[in-house]
Amino acid sequence: MQVTRGGIITELLKDVQIPRMFRAHQSFPAEKIEPADIPAVVFREMGQEAFASKIQPGMHIAITAGSRGIRNVDSITRAIVDFVKSRGADPFIVPAMGSHGGATAEGQVEVLRSYNITEESMGCPIKSSMEVVELGKSTLGKTVYLDKNAFLSDGIIVSCRLKPHNAFRGKVESGPCKMMTVGLGKQKGAALVHADGMDHIAENIPDMAQVVLNSGKILFAIPCLENAYDETMKIEAIQPQNIIERESELLKLAFQNMPSLLVGEGDVLIVDWIGKNFSGSGVDPNITGTFSTPYAHGGIKVQRSAFLNLTAESHGNALGTGLASAITKKIFDAMDVEQMYANCITNTVISSSSIPIVLATDKEAIQFCITTCNRIDKTNPRIVRISNSLHIADIMLSEAYYKDVQEGKYAGLTATGGPEELLWDQEENLITPIC
Repeated sequence: MQVTRGGIITELLKDVQIPRMFRAHQSFPAEKIEPADIPAVVFREMGQEAFASKIQPGMHIAITAGSRGIRNVDSITRAIVDFVKSRGADPFIVPAMGSHGGATAEGQVEVLRSYNITEESMGCPIKSSMEVVELGKSTLGKTVYLDKNAFLSDGIIVSCRLKPHNAFRGKVESGPCKMMTVGLGKQKGAALVHADGMDHIAENIPDMAQVVLNSGKILFAIPCLENAYDETMKIEAIQPQNIIERESELLKLAFQNMPSLLVGEGDVLIVDWIGKNFSGSGVDPNITGTFSTPYAHGGIKVQRSAFLNLTAESHGNALGTGLASAITKKIFDAMDVEQMYANCITNTVISSSSIPIVLATDKEAIQFCITTCNRIDKTNPRIVRISNSLHIADIMLSEAYYKDVQEGKYAGLTATGGPEELLWDQEENLITPIC
């Protein structure tokens, strides 16, 4: 694709003014588990007799590890491994991530490696395969599959994060039930979970999860929840017979602790970085408002959004680009469509893998978004800039918000600096840090 500075697009955008911006801090409830205390919390939860008694000497125990950028995921996973070893059992890790990692066994190992989950760091084997076994059919008629290595184990411990989903609403969303059906179902199982569309996935996940639970392979789940600052807030072991109901209860707690962009609405949203380590769709629409389906809602309301960079941890999977109004050539050049399209073939949601307007630089992407907004004050547009959708404690806002923030209009939002011009490098990419 020929996208360069200096052509007609540059000429059309050159007079679009980008306003001065100021740094601001968002305050949210901050209950958390200190990282140093995570192993002790895991041992406390798993050490309860009802859980510990399920792990006997000589058993081969599968422990799930997913594809999300979960805070402290390496120390949580290592603590689970260490507890299993302390009971005289032999643990191994199973990548439970559906079609992520390009839907290959090697790709899924690489995803785990990017989160410091390796055989060396965990002290146990990682058994990665896309092979599955059929467990049976759900009451809604869906065939349920399970990772073959996990199935051949003496029991599975479901480790994951529990949080709101980015494309649907239901009794359970992202958590143990999804990990059992989508994650452990690998590409074949994940495709069936999604086959009826996002308007039915809320029914399919718990229905199919019950088949996995009925197999007797699940020893227990031990999900973690995060606070609004992407810090580990809660880790709780759950008996298999209680997983569906307890997950539903914990989902409410996760919603209560979900962060938001406190200004609520604006004209343009700038996201410095997108990536699978932040959200399954590159950005979390619960924050950015850029939903790929009509079956979930929330987040900030803006007319345009510009995505500027793709993380290395995404391994070229730029899923989420289709949710932006404009992306940069940097993202376009970093795309690996094999990685992206494997995802949308599996989940049937194609909008998030579409390619939007591609601009040569950060500056032109932002200018494009400003000038294509309708019915706004283009001399003083309302712009919100975030580093990524997972870390939004510190943000930047355009000068249009400054007076209201200073006067305390937005509870929990304080200015930490005055309005200033954004700075650009020689390629007209942003170099002004958010904090």
